Formats: sequence, structure tokens, C-alpha cells
Amino acid sequence: MKLMKKNKGWFNFFLINIVIYVAVSCNNDYYPKPRGYFRIDLPEKEYIKFDTTFPYSFEYPLYAKVASDYHSMAEPYWINIEYPQFKGKLHLSYKVINGNLAEYLEDTRNMVMKHIPKASSIENTVYENQKNNVFGLTYSIAGIGAASPYQFYITDSVHHFVRGALYFNVVPNNDSLAPVIEFLKEDINHLIETFEWKEL
Repeated sequence: MKLMKKNKGWFNFFLINIVIYVAVSCNNDYYPKPRGYFRIDLPEKEYIKFDTTFPYSFEYPLYAKVASDYHSMAEPYWINIEYPQFKGKLHLSYKVINGNLAEYLEDTRNMVMKHIPKASSIENTVYENQKNNVFGLTYSIAGIGAASPYQFYITDSVHHFVRGALYFNVVPNNDSLAPVIEFLKEDINHLIETFEWKEL
């Protein structure tokens, strides 16, 4: 009987220590691990020139492909630069200016402003290349639900106008896509920097 009481004493002592340990442990700040994302391997940057019968030319990356835009509302010289590895697509639409530049600028602004409900911020950057007569604006759109994280327009202000918008064929989540978005922004900026107009 005495042996049983002695064992019961050790058991109670052990149980009390566990309860105290758990109680003290719960007082520490505990933060769950943030959700992880798959590692994305980014290819080396290398560019080739898009130079056809189109009224413009530019450089785009080797890991992308240029495809015609078959959308029902597509007009001549509208194309998509597709990034199969990233399930992304850069839509390029071309317009001839005929005294209606202000209309195209307003349309572009409205397309960007449609992202306001889901965007946490929209930053724009002015682009100017006097040598190639290319002027424009880029829009960096941040926010988890923003459908298009990067858009731009470029023009010579007299004859040509091009609008570009980057989209992904995945559920919008700019947190997980952040490395890819930044990677493709560099390519889009390179496209803008190497953009040249041709005679109509």
C-alpha cells in the first residue's frame, strides 16, 4: 500500500510539472508559419527582335512567343506576347492616331482605374525616349486580387499608339506571383526601351 502511495505521489508530481510547463509555454507569443509558395526557376534573360511588316518593332525574351490576337474585337497589328512557363500573357493593342490621342489616353486611364477596387496601390512612371520618339506611362498595380499587375501605353503623339497589359491565366494572387511579376516587368521595360516606330 505504501509503495502504491509513493508511485501515486510521483505521478501527481509529474502531472503538475506538465500542466505548469504547458501553461508557461502558452504565455509565449506564437505565430504560425506563413504560407509558403513553390520555388520558381527564372530563365536567363536573352532577347530577340520582333521586326515584321508591323508598324513597330521591339525586343522580347527568347522564352516568350509572339502570337496573333484572335479575340473577336482584335484589330490589325494586335498581338500577344505569351510566357508559357509562367501562364502569362502581355496583350499589345495598336491604334492609329487621327486627332484622337486624348481619347486613347482616357481609355487607357479608365482600364487602369477599373483595378482600384482590388488594388492596394497604383504607381505610374513616365517614360520618354526622344531619340526613338517614344513617350508613355507605365502603371504598376499592387494588390492581391488585381487582374493585371502591370500596364503601359506608348505613343509618338502624332501617328502611333500602343497599349500593353500583363495578365496571368491563374487565380490572381500577386503575393505568390511577386517574383514572376518583377521578372516580367523587366522584360516589358526592355520592350518599351527598344521600341521603334515605322512609317505607315
